[in-house]
Amino acid sequence: MSWENKLKDDHLLTTVEDIGSIVGRAPSMIGLKQLKALDEGCVTVLSHSPIAGFGHRVADGGNTTTFVGGRPGFARVHSPTRISFPCDGAATGPASLVFLLPGVGETLRVNGSVRRGTDVVFDVEEVYVHCAQAVLRSGLWQPPTPAGPAPEIDGGPLARPGVADFLAAAPFLALSTWDTKGGSDTSPRGDQGPVVRIVDGRTLLMADRRGNKRTDSLRNLLQDDRLSFAALVPGRTGVLQVRGRGRITVDPARLEPLALHGTPPHAALLIDVEAAELVVSDAVTQARLWTADADPDVPDLMALASRHLAANTGSRLLGITRLIPEKWLRAVMNLAYRSGLRKEGYEIAAARPRAAVENPLREVRVAEVRRETPSAVTVVLEDGKPFDFRPGQFFTLVTDIGGRQVRRPYSASSAPGSTRLEVTVKQVGRFSTHVHGLAVGDRLFVRGPSGSFHLSEDSDVVLIAAGSGVTPMMSMIRTLLSTSGTNRIAFLYSNRSAEETIFAAELERLGEKHPGRLAVTHVVTSRDGRLDVPQVREWATTHAGARFYLCGPEPLMDTVQQALTELGVPGEHVHVERYTSGPSATAVSATPQRMRVENVGEAVVEPGQTLLDAGLAAGLPMPYSCTVGSCGECVVKLRGGKVSQQEPNCLTPQQKAAGQILACTSTPLTEVIVEV
Repeated sequence: MSWENKLKDDHLLTTVEDIGSIVGRAPSMIGLKQLKALDEGCVTVLSHSPIAGFGHRVADGGNTTTFVGGRPGFARVHSPTRISFPCDGAATGPASLVFLLPGVGETLRVNGSVRRGTDVVFDVEEVYVHCAQAVLRSGLWQPPTPAGPAPEIDGGPLARPGVADFLAAAPFLALSTWDTKGGSDTSPRGDQGPVVRIVDGRTLLMADRRGNKRTDSLRNLLQDDRLSFAALVPGRTGVLQVRGRGRITVDPARLEPLALHGTPPHAALLIDVEAAELVVSDAVTQARLWTADADPDVPDLMALASRHLAANTGSRLLGITRLIPEKWLRAVMNLAYRSGLRKEGYEIAAARPRAAVENPLREVRVAEVRRETPSAVTVVLEDGKPFDFRPGQFFTLVTDIGGRQVRRPYSASSAPGSTRLEVTVKQVGRFSTHVHGLAVGDRLFVRGPSGSFHLSEDSDVVLIAAGSGVTPMMSMIRTLLSTSGTNRIAFLYSNRSAEETIFAAELERLGEKHPGRLAVTHVVTSRDGRLDVPQVREWATTHAGARFYLCGPEPLMDTVQQALTELGVPGEHVHVERYTSGPSATAVSATPQRMRVENVGEAVVEPGQTLLDAGLAAGLPMPYSCTVGSCGECVVKLRGGKVSQQEPNCLTPQQKAAGQILACTSTPLTEVIVEV
């Protein structure tokens, strides 16, 4: 049936009076909770909110809804009427936001308009607290429940891979609408079970149940029928973005399938879908929505709403509201919410305790940036606490670049135990270029330490490195020479040129200070040529009884290992850290795939997402450390299904033969079963 025929067959609401007769008129106090600018309470909410639904126009005049953010305080407040935040895509014109707080029912809605710069600049025109009914109906912060089967769809945008299954599991969405006067509204919508029902390959039905009677979305659709929404499924990092046109129906035949315990909604939105796309959301992933840390300082939004009401109705009421303890107000509102929703047929579960989850990321400050060579800098990081690790281990640096969280591992070049961690970075790509641009006072995150490449015994050591492979060696050298031990260090160090030799001056100084303990042999390949097996074998002959530590690019490591094998050096005496140009891209499934972790639980892996990211997003206790395939902490056994894994990685041939994979660099091609 065509969209036009659907509209003819339905009982449509076409005027504001129609809406009022069905929904009722909003109490006057609803409008009195609205402000024209952010007050101190709103600013506090924004400082705690890690994510928001964002509806906006795009350059071609179309519209879209997405989720933005990724960390508490992602929206920067410049003034009571202006905020900014990172966002991919070209936002323009009237726009709106709905800010979420993990574990909290109420939301903060902000309407206005945007201007594009490096970030989205948002001019605030309206702000108000939205009641908790949508979140409570959806059970958004509750453990996810099994979804029902998706209907069979033959053609249309809803037939795209993964879309119908996502809709069948999605209890919550952010719905964006616009009027013809430059206004926009993004409101939370939630329901028990799927928040929208599939009618056919291009038609959806969304219940409009009893609420605060603001009817912003409904009134907007009378003026401009374009809408968009972004849907969420608890435990998943995917977001379904849908764009289309909507009408308001009260046709009993449409409302009856949406009934709860015999009570149908008073109206529904009939949506003609023009586009539907399932995407992995950086904002949802980084916000850790489903495993968020407990935040005892989150403000009570209902108390904030009462202050907004008092501020708009006079100082006397404001004084009275300040006398009412917030916990009393919260108790009364919770009772009212539950009573009202039970009358509609909802089963409201008790709020899930927000237990504290250890954050593996450690925020640090850049204390110093030192130029080592034309292409390498040492960045000194601190947070007032000591950095404990074993010499040779690495830390994973984590920061946002272009609105996306990016991670890269770098070996510590300093000795352990100090309150200052030093990492030395050669400029070779996007992340290292970002590091080279850091200044004193900048902040980023570190994770770790990680890695099995480290000093294992107090014995004589032989170090062989090339280029930036010197960084873990420098940590070892500094550590060994800081003690009064007698162990000797022989260091074979290869570089392209003398100018690009990192730590050249310090190595010379340490060699002069410890002539009996440190001997450095430099190889400059532009002058001496590349090291080959005979040269390495000849140099290493007098050190065959020591422990060997190798770090550098693959070709050199292969050369050195062959030389040591010919010398008869036992394999357990050789420790290798390989530097590569980066793992190769993996094949990616076009549809979400289910992952079952034996005796632990399940998660849905979005297209392009790793097993580890999906498991952590779903709250599964999966082991990990570096998250970039270098440490081996996330090894799991593949019991069923197929994966694509980035190569090269730290797995040994024996581990690969045993069916072990790295969860942090593996993406599923089919449904998979893994064992931790």
